[in-house]
Amino acid sequence: MKIEVTLLCSNKAHPIYPVLEKWCQCNQEKVKANLLNNVDSIKVGGDILFLISCSEIVPESIRRKFSYSLVIHASDLPHGRGWSPHIWDIVSGKDNITVSLLNAEDKVDTGEIWQKRYINLNGLELYDEINALLFEAETDLISWACLNLSTSMPIPQGNGTPSYYKKRTQADSEIDINKSIKDQFNLLRVCDPDRYPAFFEYKGQKFKLKIEKHDEK
Repeated sequence: MKIEVTLLCSNKAHPIYPVLEKWCQCNQEKVKANLLNNVDSIKVGGDILFLISCSEIVPESIRRKFSYSLVIHASDLPHGRGWSPHIWDIVSGKDNITVSLLNAEDKVDTGEIWQKRYINLNGLELYDEINALLFEAETDLISWACLNLSTSMPIPQGNGTPSYYKKRTQADSEIDINKSIKDQFNLLRVCDPDRYPAFFEYKGQKFKLKIEKHDEK
């Protein structure tokens, strides 16, 4: 019998959206999957609700419709609650990403944790390469949950002091023309050229920057 899964991703323009579409298609023999981008679109419940790159607050009245309501969050909780944690971490110089699968609760990113995945970076990956690694880990956690929740138990988050990240805006992609490229390379490499492009201002004019690898043969 197929399990019934709803995946909620708030923005169809988010780069993970086509990845989720592909996951739904590839797993249709095992899973009855419904991909939505608005909380109000959830009319019926099911076995699992996944919140992936979801910017909406999902109330308990919606979560109760499902046997499990889970969040996928790219930080080593309780560190990095909040918005875009892996981006903030990379900009600050970290060379790894932790992806956590946790219970959705009223207080954001506070739920018990079911599984984690770990991604090591060499410091040269650009935004699309980082996304590819991240999305692979996230879909792996989705697949794990569909197979293992009924025989597994979550654990509380660690006892460390929680830290929180603010929501990133386009202003956070600004490059300081008085600093070196080396000093700002981590910021340059995480900037999505379509949604949050790197930019700088000079003499009242804004300029957009795009970085890509160039391997000469």
